[in-house]
Amino acid sequence: MTDLKSDLHRYLKSGRDALVWKLEGLGEYDLRRPLTPTGTNLLGLVKHVTCVSADYFGAVFDRPFPDPQPWFDPEAEPNADMYALAEESTESLLDLHRRVWEHADATIEALDLDAPGTVPWWGDVPVTLGEILVHMIAELNRHAGHADIVRETIDGTAGLRKGGENLPEGDEDWWVAYRDKVEQAACTAAGI
Repeated sequence: MTDLKSDLHRYLKSGRDALVWKLEGLGEYDLRRPLTPTGTNLLGLVKHVTCVSADYFGAVFDRPFPDPQPWFDPEAEPNADMYALAEESTESLLDLHRRVWEHADATIEALDLDAPGTVPWWGDVPVTLGEILVHMIAELNRHAGHADIVRETIDGTAGLRKGGENLPEGDEDWWVAYRDKVEQAACTAAGI
């Protein structure tokens, strides 16, 4: 029998590792540039997940993260947590990310799955650590999926994690043929 809390924590860690891996080897422009009509960018995804993690594993359980999160202040501009300002260095945001996750890990280790908390931005809804772990696994992996697509758009790097991409092995010609097959199926289904 496995320990559910350890399993949930492992999935959370796996998701955050996948998200950060998407930044490896890229320059400042590629880390920050918007690649969707809504401005989705790699460093912004990390910043967002960092900020929400600080609150979900901090304030919700009366264990506030010690550093302020100005991106969530009422006077902050909309989506301030979804991109890095030019003066916010990648290193400082990754350091914040690491410190937030150390704080989150300490909360997870200190509390039982049924430990109570309250989410003020949900209307003071009572929750448990177990519910927040599930919520954050979903949140984190949703954004890791966004990052996977954004990174693939930048340089073709895709997959679950470095060294375990979880994709079929194929050279460039195989992937071109595969994409053409998917395109043909779409055209045939649409009657094009």
